[in-house]
Amino acid sequence: MRAPTLEVHITPEQLNAALRADAERGLTATPKWLPPKWFYDARGSELFERITQLPEYYPTRTERALLEEHARDIAAVAMPQILVELGSGSSEKSRLLLHELGARGTLEKYVPQDVSESALRDATRRISVEFPEIDVHGVVGDFTESLRHLPGGGSRMIAFLGGTLGNLVPDERREFLAEIAAVLGSGEHLLLGVALVTDPRVLIPAYDDAAGVTAQFDLNVLSVLNKQLGADFDLDGFRHVAVWDPVDEWIEMRLEATADMTVRVADLGLTVRFAAGEQMRTEISAKFRMSGISAELAAAGFEDVQTWTDDDQRFALVCARRR
Repeated sequence: MRAPTLEVHITPEQLNAALRADAERGLTATPKWLPPKWFYDARGSELFERITQLPEYYPTRTERALLEEHARDIAAVAMPQILVELGSGSSEKSRLLLHELGARGTLEKYVPQDVSESALRDATRRISVEFPEIDVHGVVGDFTESLRHLPGGGSRMIAFLGGTLGNLVPDERREFLAEIAAVLGSGEHLLLGVALVTDPRVLIPAYDDAAGVTAQFDLNVLSVLNKQLGADFDLDGFRHVAVWDPVDEWIEMRLEATADMTVRVADLGLTVRFAAGEQMRTEISAKFRMSGISAELAAAGFEDVQTWTDDDQRFALVCARRR
C-alpha cells in the first residue's frame, strides 16, 4: 500500500478570515444572507449526515442508487487515469466509481478535495487501505479556489456530486463551470450530480423534514457565528423556513426572526438588527432541467453530454467531455 499524500492550501486563519468577510457582507446586506458553506462545522456535518438518512431527503439515496447502477457506464465513457472529487467529504460515493475504474485498469490516482483537513486525512487513509493499487493525493481547500492546485499527469475526470452545483447562483455557476473547463484539457471529463425540477410537494419536505433535523442544521450556522466570531444570536429567536421559488426553480432555506432583536457580532464590531418576521437566506438549492444543464455545460466548453436519471426523474448524473 502506498501512503496517501496531502497538500494544504487553506489554513484555519484563512478560513476564519473568509468567514469574517462573508458574515460582514451578508449581515449588512438587504436582504440579509449567509453562504451555506458555513453550516459545516463538526456539528453541522453530523446533522447533514442525519439529513441524508431521512425519509424525506431523497437526493443522496437517489444519487447513490444511480452510481451503483451506472458506475460501469461512466467508467466506460470517461476512462480516466486520475479521478478528482470536489467536496469529497468521506469519499463514500466515490468508492463506487473507484471500484469500476479500478476494475478497468485505467485509474492510477484519486484526488479528493475538501475544506476539512481532518476529514480528508481520515478519508485518504481509508481509501488507501481499500484501494492499495491507487495513489491517493488529498487537496485541502475551498472547491471554488482549489481548481488551480489539482494535479495533472494523465487524463482526468472531475466529479462534483451531491447536487452541490445547485448551491451556486447562475452567475457563480457560469464562472465555476468555465473555470473547470479551463483546468481540464480537451477530451477530459466532468461528472456532475444534479437534482432535477420535480413536484414541490416532494421538494419542500426534503428541506423541511417532520423530525426537524434540517431546522437544526439551518440554525447551526448561527452557532458557528457565535463560536467563531463572538456573536450572540439567540437560536430560539429564529425559525427555519423552506420556500420553493418557481421562477428561479430553486429551494431557499431561510431563518426567520420571531421577534424584533439586536445581535452583536463582537469580532466584527458589528451590531445587526432584525425585525420580527424578517428572513435571512442561508442556502439556495437550484433544481435543473436537462435542457438547461446541457446548455450551461455547452456554454462553458463541454460536449457529448450523457445523462443517467432515476425512474422518477428527480436526480441525474451528467457526464460531459471537454471540447
